[in-house]
Amino acid sequence: MGLAGHRVGSGPRGPVPDRIRTSETTLGDRRALVVEPTGRQRPGTILYFHGGAFSLGSPETALSLTGALVARTGIRALSVDYRLAPENPFPAAVDDGANAYRALLDSGEDPERIALAGDSAGGSLAVTTALRARESGLPAPAAVITFSGAFDLTLGGESMDTKAGSDPIFTRETLGPLVGLYCAGHDPRHPHLSPALAADLTGFPATLLQTGTNEVLLDDSVRMSARATAAGMDVVLDVTADVPHVFQAFHGILDEADQAIDRAGLFLSQHLR
Repeated sequence: MGLAGHRVGSGPRGPVPDRIRTSETTLGDRRALVVEPTGRQRPGTILYFHGGAFSLGSPETALSLTGALVARTGIRALSVDYRLAPENPFPAAVDDGANAYRALLDSGEDPERIALAGDSAGGSLAVTTALRARESGLPAPAAVITFSGAFDLTLGGESMDTKAGSDPIFTRETLGPLVGLYCAGHDPRHPHLSPALAADLTGFPATLLQTGTNEVLLDDSVRMSARATAAGMDVVLDVTADVPHVFQAFHGILDEADQAIDRAGLFLSQHLR
């Protein structure tokens, strides 16, 4: 879930595009990094959630991905510095995501021009923020995009075993303690912890799920896609062969990463009004 990221204050994972500028703001009661294009800015907002196993990382460690999306689309991103486990376990991060989304709406943002996005643990938070928004009676965002999302914190996916030898970052054994710190005694089958198993996705926004075949979290996205399909929702499952966890961060280095970011940019352009 993004362990290649680091603690707050360390550098981004992957290259950062030149055609962006950054500043800071507050969403709800949390700091957020504003990432904007240096050229023409298109209407809309990407609310982004960084990876890091719910216990590591910051908006700065995800700047390679947020910057790439902004540079490709011309749409600004706000990356939330949500609270981390173990000091702030579940549901603190979900609360912060929901508060950030509500703050965007309260500021006058059109929900049809908001996309939620995130990598790894942040992909989970993009999904659960949309779920919490619906439960709170808020209008749905236009779209959700996830990169190698973590959608089953029971760690019960078949790929936990079948991809154990090809994933260079994670195994079930390394993920278990990290998941335990975040769940902190809550049932991991809770819909906001394992949406691929338990979430009601009726009325969920159009969703793009990107993942790679060389990661133990592969089946998290596969099963999330199946659940969305069963609920009658628009979903695109985008699987790239022979790439690892959150490979999209290496745009400019891996052709597959550039192509995946291009597809994510197209998805955003198609769904933000």
